[in-house]
Formats: sequence, C-alpha cells, structure tokens
Amino acid sequence: MRIGATVELLEIGRAWLVDPVARREGPGEIVVRGGVLEAVTWLAGAEAEGIRPDGVVVAPGFIDLHVHLREPGNEDAETVASGLAAAAHGGFTSVCAMANTTPPADEPGVFALVRGAAAAAGSPLELLLHGAVTVGRGGERLAALGELADDGAIGFSDDGAPLKNPVILRNALLYAGMLGIPLLEHAEDPALAAGAEANEGYVATVLGLKGWPAAAEVIAAERAIAVLAAVLPDAPGARLHLTHLSTAGAVDAVRRAKAVGLPVTCDVTPHHLGLSDEWVAGARRWAWEAIAEDGSARDPWADRALVAHPYGTACKVNPPLRSAEDAAAVLAALVDGTVDAVATDHAPHTQVDKEVEFGLAANGISGVETALGTLLAAVGAGRISLARVVEALTTGPARVLDGRAGRRNGARGLTEGAAADIVVFDTGAAWTVTPEALASRGKNSPLLGRELPGRVLLTIAAGRLAYRDVE
Repeated sequence: MRIGATVELLEIGRAWLVDPVARREGPGEIVVRGGVLEAVTWLAGAEAEGIRPDGVVVAPGFIDLHVHLREPGNEDAETVASGLAAAAHGGFTSVCAMANTTPPADEPGVFALVRGAAAAAGSPLELLLHGAVTVGRGGERLAALGELADDGAIGFSDDGAPLKNPVILRNALLYAGMLGIPLLEHAEDPALAAGAEANEGYVATVLGLKGWPAAAEVIAAERAIAVLAAVLPDAPGARLHLTHLSTAGAVDAVRRAKAVGLPVTCDVTPHHLGLSDEWVAGARRWAWEAIAEDGSARDPWADRALVAHPYGTACKVNPPLRSAEDAAAVLAALVDGTVDAVATDHAPHTQVDKEVEFGLAANGISGVETALGTLLAAVGAGRISLARVVEALTTGPARVLDGRAGRRNGARGLTEGAAADIVVFDTGAAWTVTPEALASRGKNSPLLGRELPGRVLLTIAAGRLAYRDVE
C-alpha cells in the first residue's frame, strides 16, 4: 500500500491496546476497514494469555505541540514534506508548526505557503499552525492576531524569542484570551542567558563553557504566570502554555500555579527528560542513570562515563540540557501530571549550522523520530508507565489545544466508527538511530548510533497510510 492511500483492510490481533480516553489498556484486537476503525475488541481470560505491553502496542496517533518545519526560508534544513514524513515515522498524526520561519508566520500569507507545501507533499498528517505573537517576532508590536485566528491559528508563539517586554506579554495574553487561543511562551530571561553556551554548573565549568543559569527559565516562567494572574479579571479566557520547560524550579512554578487554579499548562521535551548536561562532556547514559542513591548527580568523570568526544554540537539546544537532578524533577512532574504534554521541539539544522565551534552552533535537536524511543527507555527503566507516556503524547496535548485543532485524534482515543488515527509500535523491537534511518533532513541528533526501543510499524492518519516499516 502506498503512503497516502486509504487503508482498505487491516486486522491486528493479540496486541496491547492503550486508550487514554477510556483510561484503559490491555490485550485486544482492532480492525480497520475502508479507513475507519471498525472494531476494537478487548480480550480477557484465555484469549488474553501471553499478550503483554512488551510486544506490539496499538495507541491513538500522537500529537506534537511543537515542531519546526523550517519552510519557508530554510528548506536545506527541513521542508514541510520531509518534516511530516519524519513525524509519521515517529508515530505522530498531528503536528503543530512553530512560527519562526523566514518570513515568520505573522500574517495569513505565510500560513498559505505552509499549507500549500503540505498539500503538495500529499501527507495525510494533520498540520496545525502557530502564529507569531509579534510582527517579525521582534517583540515590539503585536501581530495581526485576529487575522491569524480567523485563518486557523491554534496558538500564538514567538518561540525562540521570548516576550521580554512585560507590557507586550500582558497585551498578548489579553488579546489571545479574547480570541480563546493559548499563548505559548518560551520562558527565558534574555539578560541572564546572554552569551550562554551550556547549563550553568559543574560540567560547563570543567569544559570552560559560559553557564546558562536555571534562573533564566524560572524567573521568566514565574513572571509570565504573574502577568497571567493579573490579566484574568479582564480576560477570563486567557491561557498560558509554557513550552519546553527544563528545570525543577520552572515545573514547580507551574505546579503552584495550578494549585491555585490558574489556567497554566506546560510541556517538556524527550531530551530534557532523558538526557542531561553531562552529554556535552561526552557521557551517553540516560539522565536517570546519572542519579546517585541520595538523589544527587553522579560525577561523569569519576564514573568513567565519558565515552564520546566532548563539545558535541548535537547536544546544543535551547533551553540547554540541564543537570541530572533537573531531568529527574521534570520527569517526576510528568508522572504526577504537573506537566501536561510531551512535545519534541523538533529542530532540524544543516551540517553547516551545526558542525562549528560549540558556542557558535545553532541550538536544536532533530527529535520527532526519537521521541517515542526515549520515552520507552524511561518506561523500561521503571520511571514512568506506558499509559502515562501515551497520554502525554495524545490527550495531554489535545487538552492544551482546547478544541482549536481539527481531527485531534488523541482526544478521541480508540473510538469505533471514526477515521483511524493510530500508531502501531513494537516495544520489544529496537532500532538504531542513523542518518539513513531518519526521514528528517536534519541529522542533528545526539542519539545517532544508539539503539532505541519501540520500532514504529505503522502510522495511520485519517484512515490513510502515513508510515509503514519496510524491514
């Protein structure tokens, strides 16, 4: 069957089903006929014997709140077509493209360019668009938010450029709130992060890199939450979403805001859950493996954990890879529900932009294809449940979008009679991350050469084939 074709008949028996809407998981079977999820059968008793979650899993298609597709303007790094193909390989059936293209998506004409490229690609994935908050993402004047909303914007964000002016932040929250659309904020204090290269701490000090303090994120997150609280009396519909949080202090600020009923949500990336700043020095163990029994970070030099060359620019990202303690705190916040969603912040770059001196390298990790494997590694280590991972990739982001997205597969779960939006993956099958294995044009991943669990076998979007494993 060719990519994009309607799935005429697919029967999957003796699989592990995960339905985050029904809050149910267990042995089952599905039938897709004519692109429709015709039957979902849960098995019990003798029929269910031997079916475990360490085999073939069927789940709703994943939703990525935060991807950079680079088109228009930087097609050497990624195109809409290659980005959607990469997302399908990762098990995603809906992706939300950020506005920092060239030119930025600060007016509907840019939306038209991106949608045209998606139509030409022929991908069945649902492409959703964030609009810029300010003109040119310059932080000085609000963009035409009403026009962008009318043209289908599902969020507003200057991601990559934080809203450093609190007046602009306040006005953006007010206006977006009246439109019923969330504001996605990149939490960073530019003054504290100016010239920073790596997370402030032991690793950066030893490597001679300028430190990027956690306070740069925490202060910005707390300020945004405070501004939100101040505008709510005038704009009850205002909603703030803090994207790619990476520090214990920032997720704790969200936890406290939620406790008093503020409409704040947040996401974290797989690399801030699974990797830590010791990767910049050449370590390649998971972040949870770098935590000592007392909860402190283990010394990668003393542990002889440095197995790769230091200063690998694939590890340079904004916000930076944090300490193992921060990674543990962020993962704990995902487990307890403080963190609403996992979003990849897929940021492909060319070799020209990455293979330079560490401090000069572009920030970003090409991560939409390795997200599931990183999360399943945490499942295998007993750090999080499979059901919570699926929820954070489906109903979690759907709730953040709050009805603005189209099909929003993750909000439906495994629903009989609906167009099939599902991912089928094998948690017992591993795959090796190589440049050739990645559909993205961006090969800038610190996971290159690593074996990851969870080979995606099929991705079906809107009843059409989006990805099929050919091995």
